[in-house]
Amino acid sequence: MSDTTLRVGLIGYGLAGSAFHAPLISTTPGLGLAAIVTANAERQAAAAERYPDARIVGRAEELWSAGGLDAVVVASPNRTHAPMARAALEAGLHVVVDKPLTPASAEAEELAALAAKQQKLLTVYQNRRWDGDFRTVRRLVAEGALGRVLRLESRFDRWRPVPKGGWRESGDPAEAGGLLYDLGSHLVDQALQLLGPATEVYAEAHTRRAGLTVDDDTFIALRHEGDARSHLWATTLAAKAGPRLRVLGDRGSYLKYGLDVQEDALRAGRLPTEPGWGREDPSAYGVLTDYDGVDHTVPTDPGAYQDFYAGFAAAVRDGAPAPVDVQDAIAALRVLEAARRSADTGEVVKL
Repeated sequence: MSDTTLRVGLIGYGLAGSAFHAPLISTTPGLGLAAIVTANAERQAAAAERYPDARIVGRAEELWSAGGLDAVVVASPNRTHAPMARAALEAGLHVVVDKPLTPASAEAEELAALAAKQQKLLTVYQNRRWDGDFRTVRRLVAEGALGRVLRLESRFDRWRPVPKGGWRESGDPAEAGGLLYDLGSHLVDQALQLLGPATEVYAEAHTRRAGLTVDDDTFIALRHEGDARSHLWATTLAAKAGPRLRVLGDRGSYLKYGLDVQEDALRAGRLPTEPGWGREDPSAYGVLTDYDGVDHTVPTDPGAYQDFYAGFAAAVRDGAPAPVDVQDAIAALRVLEAARRSADTGEVVKL
């Protein structure tokens, strides 16, 4: 690593750490993957094989005691996000936390205040802002192709009829498991980014699969300032997926099927430095229907998860804006908390 490279420690080497963070950190100019924390022996061996220049340790505390880092990425289970981020900030490090920032917005506000006190960057890995389909929708809205947006319909449909187990499907509230805080974090963040602050929240959160106590079939409805509406779905029981995005405006609409291609590529070990990264097959392109009812196929903008870490490097090194403002993450948590209250009571919650 050069003297100008930011040395990054990665806490957690499960799916999030191994697929969504380590490959991006290691291939982003200006960043270097200097250390990986995992207590699992098999994961330690896998991390050492793929990243031989990284120091592999079993406990996060070893990062603070050894020093030599500029930043830490927290990709461990949700219940550890707040204590790990707090310890990293107190150690004088810049911090990236995988979504959700914390299980509770009050705790997130405390972290934001600590980061400001320490004069360190705290940001949240909301990578699906860089999904190709969402980048395309934001562009179409900015260009005025849809006119005034009236409704966003957004869904993450999965077919997983048999639970996989693990903390994400735990009923312990401290784990912040279930779809509301998992895929719901992405759905809500995208809705707020596209349509602005929410003023009302209604939600339904069901447990459909045997043996679970967390939600695995969830719906959230938001009313935004200006009266646009978002209808958001996440489920594990969709043998045939509905449209990923349907956006209705007063001058047209956009309809898109299929998930962004980057997750599967990262799971398969591919890297964003490869040619054609983030580009989907033309057969999956969405359709814009204009004011006259004419359909137009719209090439999907390439997905670009790597832009998050490029933005993080620029924010730390050059003082550029954070790739995700921590206040955006806090706003999304307030919506998720309201959604949980609504699902429990059956009432619309005003923000």
